[in-house]
Amino acid sequence: MTTIPSRTGRRTGRREGEAGLTLVELIVTVAILAIVASAAVPVARFQVKREKERELRYDLWQMRDSIDHYKDAADKNAFQTKVDSQGYPPDLQTLVDGVDVQGKKVRFLRRIPLDPMTGKDDWGMRSMQDDATSDSWGGQSVFDVYSKSDGTALDGTKYKDW
Repeated sequence: MTTIPSRTGRRTGRREGEAGLTLVELIVTVAILAIVASAAVPVARFQVKREKERELRYDLWQMRDSIDHYKDAADKNAFQTKVDSQGYPPDLQTLVDGVDVQGKKVRFLRRIPLDPMTGKDDWGMRSMQDDATSDSWGGQSVFDVYSKSDGTALDGTKYKDW
């Protein structure tokens, strides 16, 4: 066995041509990396789902808040509404298009958001006349909105029940 001088001037016990990793070291390293990567995939999926749920909660809150603002303005007689609407908007697009209040256009919602669970801007709606658990909209006015997704949230509830 010949010794090779190192950069520091000391001699090492390696032979010429024996630099690098052995096959066993390489297999162990690859196995450890595979275990770490397989643990990271479910965590990443969980994080993506959590972010979509957070976005869904915010979108629902935003639309419900704009419905409430519309109702408050209608109750203060800021604009005319249909008699059977009870002061609620006829549809979501009315919140985006706005209404005339004393010669000014007042908008309650910038845009109808996309449902992060379905990827569409098609939301389920309920009117005051509808049953609270109804999946069909009577068409009179928009009292509440919900997601049309059949998926289940991380907490075990259905998205359409939020």
